[in-house]
Amino acid sequence: MGIVVQKYGGSSVADATGVTRVAQRIVATKQAGHHVVVVVSAMGDTTDELLDLANDISPLPSGRELDMLLTAGERISMALLAMAIGNLGHEARSFTGSQAGVITDSAHGKAKIIDVTPGRIQAAIQDGAIAIVAGFQGVSQSSKDITTLGRGGSDTTAVALAAALQAEVCEIYTDVDGVFTADPRIVPSAQRIPAISYEEMLEMAASGAKILHLRCVEYARRHNMPIHVRSSFSHKTGTWVVDGSKVDSMEQAIISGVAHDRSEAKITVVGVPDKVGEAARIFEAVAAAQINIDMIVQNATVASTGLADISFTLPRADGQTAMAALAVLKDQVGYDTLLYDDGIGKVSLVGAGMRSHPGVSAGFFSALAQAGVNIDMISTSEIRISVIVAEDQVDDAVTAAHARFDLEARDVEAVVYGGSGR
Repeated sequence: MGIVVQKYGGSSVADATGVTRVAQRIVATKQAGHHVVVVVSAMGDTTDELLDLANDISPLPSGRELDMLLTAGERISMALLAMAIGNLGHEARSFTGSQAGVITDSAHGKAKIIDVTPGRIQAAIQDGAIAIVAGFQGVSQSSKDITTLGRGGSDTTAVALAAALQAEVCEIYTDVDGVFTADPRIVPSAQRIPAISYEEMLEMAASGAKILHLRCVEYARRHNMPIHVRSSFSHKTGTWVVDGSKVDSMEQAIISGVAHDRSEAKITVVGVPDKVGEAARIFEAVAAAQINIDMIVQNATVASTGLADISFTLPRADGQTAMAALAVLKDQVGYDTLLYDDGIGKVSLVGAGMRSHPGVSAGFFSALAQAGVNIDMISTSEIRISVIVAEDQVDDAVTAAHARFDLEARDVEAVVYGGSGR
């Protein structure tokens, strides 16, 4: 009997009916001859509601206490799901992240998993029970405090447990029938991708596709753990995320999909002296504030002034923190001013096939021009082209790019069951 790890998102367990439906699916997997370990998210919008409550109480709650509060959502889900499985005649045992052996660093709100010691999970499996684990949480190795992994952390919990347990597969259940060539909410004709490589899925996730969390895919690639993305609301095939060598080259499209992200902002440092080390000072300050940077563009130095502008994008939620960190540097660096723009969006074209097919960039930019979309910044990797556009033009850009590379499904198959995409 092999081990199957299943993760269910908040939309899948949003209410009692959803919890019961998920329990039936888990029991069916058990009856099919598998050992089953389940990772579950908080019900529906519970995490958002807890955050709102915390903000009503305190404008700046401590990270430790906020983590203690937010982990309650997953504990509610795991206990209710264990009860529902018990009603179907099977034993289920629920475990918090710390009880399941998820060991993290001490960064509250965005902790990273550094080890998994699933002794209690293995014991439950050996006793024939179904193990239910609260996702999104762990325990700090140094402080022993409860920590959370950040949004989407339940995906990472599931893959980490699957790797530690040497599971056959990690199934991620969501409210859509797999990974699609674009967000079905924007492009109803988007088609399901049967199989996609880890590297393409990493680029999709980093570019804003919310179906899988970036760290989850990174973890899966590192441990070569197959991920099967499926809907908990249907029994359709879904999408396999696997090593690129296992993706049928005959079916490999030039472009796998179009992703978008509306959660970024842009900062421009105007008038930076063209001296060695000034850019380093700027980005060291941002790094010290624990802020991840996405795209960076520096324009050519103006010969008459010896000054250049440096623009970069970052999570919108970290925008004001970054501005404050950079403001401190003004006298040291000697730049002129800071500009902040949170009315932007990122649109990305992803596909391993663009390595060997010239003209992809030209086709992408031509499609955006024909749609009247102005490009602000451009960034590329070997298998991705990303552009920054005005936020109100994101939908037009996604639709135009999707049509330009013939990604539409012949028969409309994209269905969003739960509404959140996770």
